[in-house]
Amino acid sequence: MAKLLLAEDDQAISMLERDYLEMEGYEITAVDNGQAAITEALKGEYDLILLDLMLPGCNGYDVCRLIRDKIDIPILMVTARTDSVDKVRGLGLGADDYIAKPFDPAELVARVKSHLARYARLTGGQEEQEALTVGDLRILPQSWKVFKGEREVKMPNREFALLKFLAEHPNVVFSKEKLFEAIWGCDYLGDSATVTVHIGRIRDKVEDDPAHPTLIETVWGAGYRLNRQ
Repeated sequence: MAKLLLAEDDQAISMLERDYLEMEGYEITAVDNGQAAITEALKGEYDLILLDLMLPGCNGYDVCRLIRDKIDIPILMVTARTDSVDKVRGLGLGADDYIAKPFDPAELVARVKSHLARYARLTGGQEEQEALTVGDLRILPQSWKVFKGEREVKMPNREFALLKFLAEHPNVVFSKEKLFEAIWGCDYLGDSATVTVHIGRIRDKVEDDPAHPTLIETVWGAGYRLNRQ
């Protein structure tokens, strides 16, 4: 049974989310403020976090920022703020998805299932595959680790999956739509702008000069390409 952390200060919405998710067999722990969300996320062994943006005490942005580098499970922001700037900011801090209120409970459940299934596939227990090496970058596909030189680079699941996919297809240009389909899935309910945010986060971690990337190149009008000699 998957364990989910639900951080929502609106009790009516919290109860609605909890009821639908528990009907699907998930074990739910609910908190109603940002500090409790941080404490619980870091001490509990959760499989996914549903995070309201406008939490009292510490907002969802800060919660995500403070926990993302310490845990790599899916984080789904649930919020009434639908401005694209808010969405990009949340994804830029490491959130995996952004669900706007009011939402269809069935859609919420579908997204939770989709993220849990993809996370399980990414972190499966197969034998370690041969490392993918690009310059001083080394990607270990099954142990889900990335090293730049001797330094380990921490990456959430979507960033890792995106980097791994590009490294498995070096020197090939992929459109944002193709990358979105490959990593998030055809049935995913987000949008391809998500790819741009994740590419930016990856570049910040693996490029020598993120402002002038040479590893993951933007091919204007076409998409992105991972360069490998």
